[in-house]
Amino acid sequence: MASALKQVAAGDTVSLQAGLNDLLTLDMAVTELREVNATLQTASIETNDDSWQILNPRGSHAVAVGLDVPIKVIVKGSTGYYCAGMNKQATVHVEGSVGPGVAENMMSGMVIVDGDASQYAGATGHGGLLVVKGNASSRCGISMKGIDIVVHGNIGHMSAFMAQKGNLVVLGDAGSALGDSIYEARLFVHGSVKSLGADCIEKEMRPGHLEILSDLLVRAGADADPTEFKRYGSARKLYNFNIDHAGEY
Repeated sequence: MASALKQVAAGDTVSLQAGLNDLLTLDMAVTELREVNATLQTASIETNDDSWQILNPRGSHAVAVGLDVPIKVIVKGSTGYYCAGMNKQATVHVEGSVGPGVAENMMSGMVIVDGDASQYAGATGHGGLLVVKGNASSRCGISMKGIDIVVHGNIGHMSAFMAQKGNLVVLGDAGSALGDSIYEARLFVHGSVKSLGADCIEKEMRPGHLEILSDLLVRAGADADPTEFKRYGSARKLYNFNIDHAGEY
C-alpha cells in the first residue's frame, strides 16, 4: 500500500501511515490539544477514521477526553490529568503513565494504561473497563458507579471510597481504609490489605464471583488464579442510621 496523506485537521498535522493497520496520526508537537480532542470527537468509523495515534503528549492534561464513538486511540507517551475522561465506546491505550483522574466518569469502552496511574483513577465511572498495568495511587475507584477496574500492581489508601457499583480487581496489595463507606461494589484483592475502611469487610467468594473475576482477568490480560483472591464488600451497617454504629459514620 502506497503512503498517503489525509487532511483531517487544519494544517498538515494529521497523516495516514502506510500499512495494513493504518493509523491516523495527531502530533501534539505541532497540533494543539483542543484540535486533537475535537478531531477525535468528530471521528467516524464510516469514513475509516477509526484508528489513531497521538504523538508527543508530553504530559498534557485532558488528552482524548469526551470520546463517544467506537474508535481506537494509542497515546505514545505519558499524560497528565483526566486522560480519557468521560470516555464512551472508544478504546484508549496509553503507552506510558497517567496523572490523576484517568478515565474519570467513564461510561463504556476500554482504557489501558501501560504504566502507573496517579490519584482517583476511574473516579465516578459508570461503565467500561479500566486496566492499569502498573500501580495506582490513592482513591482508585472512588465513588465508582459501575465501572470495572483491574490494577496489575498495587493501589493506595482510601481506594473504592463510597464505591457504589462495579468491580475493582487488584493483583498486588491495597493500602489503608480500603472500601471505606462502600455500597455494593465488589473488591477483589490478590495481595495484602493494610486496613479496611468503615463498613467494609471480607466476604465469601462464591462461584458467581469467581466467574466475574475470571472474566475480568482474561479481559485485562492478567495472569492470575482467581481462587487466590479475597473478596471485600459492604457489611451494610451504615445504610440506615443506628446509634450503636454512630462512631463509624
